[in-house]
Amino acid sequence: MKYAIGVDLGTSSVKVLLVDQNGQVVSSVSKSYPLMQPHPGYSEQDPEQWVEKTVEALKELTEKSGVPREEIEGLSFSGQMHGLVLLDENLQVIRNAILWNDTRTTEQCKKIDQVLGGKLLEITKNPALEGFTLPKMLWVQQYEPENFRKTRVFLLPKDYLRYRLTGTIGMDYSDAAGTLLLDIVNQSWSTDILRTFDIPAGICPPLVETEAEVGTLLPDIATTCGLSPATKVFAGGADNACGAIGAGILEEGKALCSIGTSGVFLSYESDSNKNFDGKVHLFNHGQKDAYYTMGVTLAAGYSLSWFKDTFAKGEDFATLLEEAAHSSIGANGLLFTPFIAGERTPYADAKIRGTFTGIDSSHTRRDFTRAVMEGIAFSIRGNCDVT
Repeated sequence: MKYAIGVDLGTSSVKVLLVDQNGQVVSSVSKSYPLMQPHPGYSEQDPEQWVEKTVEALKELTEKSGVPREEIEGLSFSGQMHGLVLLDENLQVIRNAILWNDTRTTEQCKKIDQVLGGKLLEITKNPALEGFTLPKMLWVQQYEPENFRKTRVFLLPKDYLRYRLTGTIGMDYSDAAGTLLLDIVNQSWSTDILRTFDIPAGICPPLVETEAEVGTLLPDIATTCGLSPATKVFAGGADNACGAIGAGILEEGKALCSIGTSGVFLSYESDSNKNFDGKVHLFNHGQKDAYYTMGVTLAAGYSLSWFKDTFAKGEDFATLLEEAAHSSIGANGLLFTPFIAGERTPYADAKIRGTFTGIDSSHTRRDFTRAVMEGIAFSIRGNCDVT
């Protein structure tokens, strides 16, 4: 029997999965790591934590499964998008990674809009939003110039992890599409954008396809993880692009909705020239020469988690949701907007904030819980309507 491993580098944890050649899950392991928020709007992680926890997870996975290492023939990745990892000339991490949900870069987004205007949408098919990589890079350039001068190459989170496991530098198109530096149609780094913001072209990593074989595991990593150094490693892709492949979103008319910390509505596109005016994202798919549109509610599941932690601490979700089921459709006129972390699409505004509207003395906690859930659902529906 042949086996493969999938590694998903998420925002709160890394998840590794062993499947056989028939697609049956044999074993899985998850390891969490901390999120650092030193100032309001900041969201960072230590990339070394990703490596440490992934190696721990892979070691536990192989030990738990009992599958002979020679039968595990391949390994690939999916990962959180947009996060900025800077490496120096010795390929050492310069500073903590700035993550997708970091919102410190409003100033830089305004600068990008002022300087590039409509040219940004023309090249990247996406507007300048705080979550993307380019604004983070410009923030470092402005406020940490010494760190920017030290930069030899930038990577996204899963690409840094893959480098540490293989020694090979690269980035796939589906993840590169979320940097605001990729010419999405021509599948190349945009010399216009790089030149405009004085970003050396040399710090951009080589581009590869999602399915590209990029090397094998480093011998010491393989030994520690209980894997063969001959295990083939493939580039992998952005978490949403990989999710689309896994869900079979591989032709026109197919779409998916996924709700975790954020909420995503994603649909397949074969035409990169569709114009959504930046209200939703258009990215390169993990499938070669294909694309997908994506609307994002930043605080989907996070809104419900926040509500539970704030107003029902110590209770489980099942109890809270059972209670909400006894509220009427429409939560007795109570409305919630899930903008507690700003918003991505279709309202691109890092400073927009959530609200409960229509409160009166008849409302109880079950109405508030239902309003939160309905607010999340209608926010995602708004993205669905645009795509």
